[in-house]
Amino acid sequence: MTDEQSQSLESAVRAALGKVIDPELRRPITELGMVEDITVHDDGAVVVHVLLTIAGCPLRDTITRDVETALIGLPGVSTASVQLGVMTQAQRDSLKDRLRGPGAKRGIPFNDPGSLTRVLAVASGKGGVGKSSVTVNLAASMAAQGLRVGIVDADVYGFSVPALMGIEQSPTRVDEMILPPVAHGVKAISIGMFVAGNQPVAWRGPMLHRALEQFLQDVYFGDLDVLFLDLPPGTGDIAISVSQLLPGAELLIVTTPQSAAADVAERAGSMAVQTGQKVAGVIENMSWLELPSGERMEVFGSGGGAELARRLTATVGYSVDLLGSIPLEPSLREGGDSGRPVVLDGSSGAAGELRRIASALARRPRGLSERLLKVTPTHM
Repeated sequence: MTDEQSQSLESAVRAALGKVIDPELRRPITELGMVEDITVHDDGAVVVHVLLTIAGCPLRDTITRDVETALIGLPGVSTASVQLGVMTQAQRDSLKDRLRGPGAKRGIPFNDPGSLTRVLAVASGKGGVGKSSVTVNLAASMAAQGLRVGIVDADVYGFSVPALMGIEQSPTRVDEMILPPVAHGVKAISIGMFVAGNQPVAWRGPMLHRALEQFLQDVYFGDLDVLFLDLPPGTGDIAISVSQLLPGAELLIVTTPQSAAADVAERAGSMAVQTGQKVAGVIENMSWLELPSGERMEVFGSGGGAELARRLTATVGYSVDLLGSIPLEPSLREGGDSGRPVVLDGSSGAAGELRRIASALARRPRGLSERLLKVTPTHM
């Protein structure tokens, strides 16, 4: 192989590596400074030296496989192999500057004036209404539509997002920065990823606030279109902390059709009046059960979602819509048990309704009303 051929093949290899996406950071490994060196031998054997962020990177095998797959089909490449190394502290500092900007200060990026991330806090008045299932299905559906989506499992005591998303991987820590696991195209973080087994979390209010604050400050989500927060039921410490830490978050209220559930859910929605947040809408879950005959059995009554939307409209002073009614179906539960949200491949009525709600929320453009535009007026 001549020097010219070797250089040409190396250029082709580098271009192919530019399409290999880091599974946690969701950016090309070449852009992240992870490709330390490329060696091209005369027989077409290519060796790529890849730097991992930390020695115990849980996705090292995935990165190795993706690099080899990207190169093995290139004309002129006989074999492709990967040699793994670990970034130095200086290289990690450079990586953090690439991600957050040089000298970036700690803070909650979703509160920046230039942030266009829509934050949806999914709330309910009581437990057992399927709030977490609705959250992960809406997130997965939006990600399948091409949006960049994240979830913060803010239900510290009753965390369930990792199981519902099928996440068994622990987050990667790069110094003070935490890289969230990715499942079904959604970046997710939960206290359940930091506790052993099924251990309970017994924390008081200040610790809950600090945990949520750390998730929002230290977890690197990147530029998201939508961030979901799966809140615990009720109007307790976490709900108050969300209003303080993310004052621009919108509340998405989940209820069931029964009037008692709607009464309790109204309190969660009415909290927006005190916190100055906006209610994005109401979702009614477990609306009916379709029988083999095709008839609908309204197991939990009917009309609770519409009634809740009507009451909240009167309370907050603007129109609060009932965004959708999700039927009670085994497929929704089965998707949660398997860790694969039903919206990804289900043809059931629940999957279709969840996809429709997600599309309706995704179509609402991210506003520019509070964004500082760098425009200099021209003097005439």
